[in-house]
Amino acid sequence: MIITIDGPVATGKSAVARRLAESIAFIFFDTGAMYRIVTYGVLKHHIDIHQPDQLQQFLDQFQFDIKGMRQERTYFFEGKDVTQPIRGREVTLAVSEVSAIKAVRDKLTAIQRELAIGVNVVFEGRDMGTTVFPDASLKIFLTGRNDVRAKRRFDEMQAKHPEESKDLTLEKCLEGLNKRDMYDSTREHSPLYQAQEAYVIDTSDLTIDEVVYRILEYKDAIKTKQRRVSAAS
Repeated sequence: MIITIDGPVATGKSAVARRLAESIAFIFFDTGAMYRIVTYGVLKHHIDIHQPDQLQQFLDQFQFDIKGMRQERTYFFEGKDVTQPIRGREVTLAVSEVSAIKAVRDKLTAIQRELAIGVNVVFEGRDMGTTVFPDASLKIFLTGRNDVRAKRRFDEMQAKHPEESKDLTLEKCLEGLNKRDMYDSTREHSPLYQAQEAYVIDTSDLTIDEVVYRILEYKDAIKTKQRRVSAAS
């Protein structure tokens, strides 16, 4: 069974997807982290993303590893633990542009589909239910008020990257979030949008557990419907 959780930045996708996967013993994949690893590699090797041949050569050799399938993830690139570096400000500022490139999305879409073969998974991202897994069993789309989302991102950066974010303000965070939303929803390849059959949850005033509970209700409703269809046939 494939469950997809999409939505804009700072709606709680990763936390919700992780908690959901743990509660039902599914494997969780944070696809945003995958795009951050690509971006980290592009920056590390000074790849000119506007040179298609140079970028494709990098992508042809691109690999990463994930340790911990049902608990906290540790991400490795070229043998190095990059779990923290990929969340830094340099990668954050560049990831939207890198992830909008078709060659990058094609590469990671292929990897993500391969990871989903034969297992029960929760995939979190921006185009999981629309582009990567259009036939997913359950699709969720998370939303949230901009002021709440900006505060979440601000608190996260202050807690995890205090040195990099010492000049960051809540106003700058909100401005960056609005730009990211516009960029993600209007990009040419795999833009962010709600799948028609997705269940929408506004996470602004909900806890992680409350969001997970709602998703479990949707999951149970789908299973009940499937059993009825099976019995009728």
